[in-house]
Amino acid sequence: MKVSDLSVARGGVPVLSGVSFALEAGEALVLRGPNGAGKTTLLRCIAGLQAPLTGQIEGAEDRVAYGAHADGLKSMLTVRENLSFWAQVFGNVDIAQALDGYALRPLADRLAGTLSAGQKRRLGLARLLVTGRPIWVLDEPTVSLDADAVALFGSALRGHLTAGGSALMATHIDLGVDARVLDISAYRAAPDAYLGASDAAFL
Repeated sequence: MKVSDLSVARGGVPVLSGVSFALEAGEALVLRGPNGAGKTTLLRCIAGLQAPLTGQIEGAEDRVAYGAHADGLKSMLTVRENLSFWAQVFGNVDIAQALDGYALRPLADRLAGTLSAGQKRRLGLARLLVTGRPIWVLDEPTVSLDADAVALFGSALRGHLTAGGSALMATHIDLGVDARVLDISAYRAAPDAYLGASDAAFL
């Protein structure tokens, strides 16, 4: 995936300008920057959830699995049913790796709505393993996870990278992987940059 001269806005206000980087197969890239710097906005643009103001994103089409702050679970479905649902959405059927990778088998028949915050996060992350998508775009993936669950995520991430996948993440946690770091503070946009008529309507 290649990002070239990308500029993004939050609520109509430009937050980042001129962001450029490449993400190769087997590589992890960690975004760093203070709260409000634009990490989530940038990730949402790369995941295709909002359009950038300017610039290009190449090689992401139908290849990205996005993990946001919200876990994206169906509370009235069981753990097994949630994973099966998402597997089918992406044209897959096997959920065994997801159940085992995040120690979810003992919880497989529990309703997602009855899980603890950490268990819900594990289930949300397990969805990545059933997508078959090679690029993981993750926004603070370890929120609500205890040390053991962080280790499970780190193991899943290393397996993904070893298999030729890649990951773009906003996180301040050391996950035990060899990752490049991109400080997005260097790309902070001028407040009035790139505002068009449609963006100005939000101000």
